[in-house]
Amino acid sequence: MTTQKIDVSALARVEGEGGLHITIVDGVAEKVEMEIFEPPRFFEAFLRGRHFMEVPDITARICGICPVAYQMSACTALEDAFGVEVPEELQGLRRLLYCGEWIESHALHMFMLHAPDFLGFPDGIAMAEVHRDRVAAGLTIKKAGNRIVQVLGGREIHPINVRVGGFYRLPRREELVALLPELEQARDAMRAALVWMAEFDFPEFTQDLELVAVHEPGHYPFIGRRLRSTRGKDIALDAWPDTFAEEQVRHSTALHARTTDGDTYLCGPAARFALHHTELSEVPRAAVASIGLTPEQAANPFRSLLVRGVETLSALDEACARVEAYRRPSAPFVEPQVRAGEGHGASEAPRGTLYHRYRVDDEGLIEEATIVPPTSQNLRAMEDDIRKLAPMLAEMPLVEATHRAEQAIRNYDPCISCATHFVDLRIERS
Repeated sequence: MTTQKIDVSALARVEGEGGLHITIVDGVAEKVEMEIFEPPRFFEAFLRGRHFMEVPDITARICGICPVAYQMSACTALEDAFGVEVPEELQGLRRLLYCGEWIESHALHMFMLHAPDFLGFPDGIAMAEVHRDRVAAGLTIKKAGNRIVQVLGGREIHPINVRVGGFYRLPRREELVALLPELEQARDAMRAALVWMAEFDFPEFTQDLELVAVHEPGHYPFIGRRLRSTRGKDIALDAWPDTFAEEQVRHSTALHARTTDGDTYLCGPAARFALHHTELSEVPRAAVASIGLTPEQAANPFRSLLVRGVETLSALDEACARVEAYRRPSAPFVEPQVRAGEGHGASEAPRGTLYHRYRVDDEGLIEEATIVPPTSQNLRAMEDDIRKLAPMLAEMPLVEATHRAEQAIRNYDPCISCATHFVDLRIERS
């Protein structure tokens, strides 16, 4: 009997703390554990008793790279509880704000954290020594996204202009129009970068998982009232608790999600592309055709780099269109009529579906909160990928095995700092 162990004692520069442990016996992975040992943060608990108007700003602090997603899921859940109908013009502004978040988040991941894997560099700084123009283009794209969030959200990190029912303040047309040159430059840069990235060497790898994403009629999804899957699910958000479940595992303080049937599922770029690629506008559709990307190819997690590139181009193209067409709405928000009730909300964070549920009392105080981030939903899929790769890793030299294991985790961009370097990896053969 041959036993091999791959131990990653610590994941470096992770928003949280974790490791990876693999045991392979005679070529079969008997144990794969993505160990997360970050102490719990208790956001759901300390939301209890807070006024509903505080929730968007509190939950935004959960993540520094996708605060808009937390704000949008929180707002739509509370609006569901109060029966608020947000006008289409304000929904359009929310989509514009979400464009900014996707652009800056995807650009950071693609150019600084993920592309170096394919080109043999330890990080984006080393890659810049050889591909300076590409890294500079990535930073230009990211800056354009940050500018949208700054102008519409009030500041680049943890926006302060979002509230239940809409926004505190509406931007003037000239404020948004001033962004157009930057957005158009970034759109051209992303189009060119996609062609460059499509030439990378992508490992052949597939997983047969159910893919799940928000459904937003007529749009590539940001915010929606329903969820769809590649295996026929089409549910309202209030059916989430009956469809998906979270469970504690011994090796992690992060909950793992599954369907209530016990199956692993996946959210994120691959799911959105598989379910909604026909909703892409003309510019990203043309880019998809030019690089020959299909939903079947997008199911390869290593090709998530390309899907994020398509989504970034889509967000830049939509942002340009919305800025050009912007006319200031008559009012910045709809005032909620506070009542006791329960509401559900979901939106598409750059790395996947983010679900919120709140129960409020008749004074608008939070009685119960549930927040299911995309990272916890994808942890089982990450472990499944490592499990499938494990025999291959065991046959590789240490450096190569380390690189491939890191890359497999980075495919998911589970967090801004998750997709970086493993500090230590050991392969024991006996």
